Parts: sequence; C-alpha cells; structure tokens
Amino acid sequence: MRLPVGALERTDTEPGQGAVAVARVGPRTVVERALARSPLRLLLPKNHGEAAWVFLVNLGGGLVDGDRIATRVDVGERAAVLVGTQASTKVYRSPQGCAQHLEVSVAPAAWAAVVPDPVVCFAGARYEQRTRVSLARDASVVLLDGYTCGRAARGERWRFDGYSARTTVMREGGRPIVDAVHLDPRHGSIEERMGKFEVVLTLLAVGPRFAPLREVMLTRRPAPSPDDDEVVAASPIGEDAALVRVGARRFEGASRALRPSFGELVRVLGDDPFARKW
Repeated sequence: MRLPVGALERTDTEPGQGAVAVARVGPRTVVERALARSPLRLLLPKNHGEAAWVFLVNLGGGLVDGDRIATRVDVGERAAVLVGTQASTKVYRSPQGCAQHLEVSVAPAAWAAVVPDPVVCFAGARYEQRTRVSLARDASVVLLDGYTCGRAARGERWRFDGYSARTTVMREGGRPIVDAVHLDPRHGSIEERMGKFEVVLTLLAVGPRFAPLREVMLTRRPAPSPDDDEVVAASPIGEDAALVRVGARRFEGASRALRPSFGELVRVLGDDPFARKW
C-alpha cells in the first residue's frame, strides 16, 4: 500500500474528517458533538436502547482514488455507543490507494460496539484500514471487521490490488490486542490462496460488559453446512477477551455463523441494528 498510517493524522477541518463525542445523561447516552467533513456524513438515528447510535456514510457511495477518511469517537464515563455503516464500504479502482482510520477512546465503565458492514474491494482497488481502540481499565468494546472477494458476479473475484487492515485494542493495565490482515497479489494469487471462500468476518469482544457475549462466541455454534461452506474458529484471549473468525462461501453463511453472537449483542444494545441487514 502506498498510504502510510500517518497520512490520516490530519486536522478535523480537512475533507473526510469526522469526530463524535457521547456522554451519559440519566439512563441514556446522548451525542454531545458530531462533526463530519465531506465526503463523510454521520447519521444519528434514535433507538430503544441505552447507547447512542452513529452510522458512517460516504456521500459518493464508496471510496475513490485518494480518499482518506478519519473518524474519532470519544465515549464518556458510563456512556455507550454503537458505530456502524449504512451499507458495505465499496472501494473503487484506486491506483494511489484509499484509506480509512477509526480511533475510539472508551472511558471508565463505558462501552462501544463497532460493527461496520464488510469492505468490498472492486478490481484494481487499493485499500488500507486502521482501527485503534483505547480502553480504560473497566471499559469494554466489541469489534466486527470483514471483507469480501469483490464483485464476483462480474468476474472480479479477489481481483483487487491490495487490502490491508489492522485493529489494535490498547487496554489500561493490560496487554494490547492486535489483529491484522494483508492481502497483496505480489505475494501470490489472492484467489488461489482464498480458495472457495468469498467472505471473511472477525468478531472481537473485550471487557466486562461483554462477558456473556464472549461465552456465546466460544460455546455456541450453528450446525455445519452440508458442503463445509463455512469454517468457524474461536479462541479466548486471556481472561477478558475472545475472538471468532469466519470464512464462508457466501455472506449469508458468514452471517448465519455469527447469528448467536449477534443475538447476544442485541440484548446488550436493547435494540437491533441488524434486523434488516444481517
């Protein structure tokens, strides 16, 4: 990838920059500050739970060559936030590369659910993603990350020029958790290495608020598909974190594999952001 990580560390007055701050007021969380510079937009729908919902939207329907989106989310003490996307993030042909950076800071006794739809890289796309979460000692986060093969119906299966994603969770008083993937055709055919799979989803849950979710992640499995169209791998990370990774032939299969975990997350949220999507 041609975009260094530092390329996204700019002021919030530049294009593609966003900032959100949420705080606890009584039984609910409210948005104190929300700023977005085109082509980024923020949707703040109401919901029936205790968390504030923030959906990231790109006005162009996807990322084009040179786009750099950077968003910061600050979660105040005892507050809660859900960060999602309106739809999958489409990345168009981009010889110079596109990038997105998300930074989330979670205060004591607060929690965040970061659940964007998968990234879809079209043929010739170059994409870099960085997600960094800072947790106070008793804060919690759940993170969903995923990508697909691209427009398979148009013969673009795994035909992008580069995909790089790195998630880092920094915990006060604990060791950092890092999950990363780098796909580059210069290292060999991506299509051959991915085999029959067209979707990869990763769910990571950290902290005390999501202890019941971690139990579901580690113990509840859907019935295997007849043709082994989904592969699910789950593992604990220390005493307060767990990760599940799913490889699937179709998005519906990947979604089905994570449905028990999504169900538990909906219980925590008090409302269902996945009802019409997953």
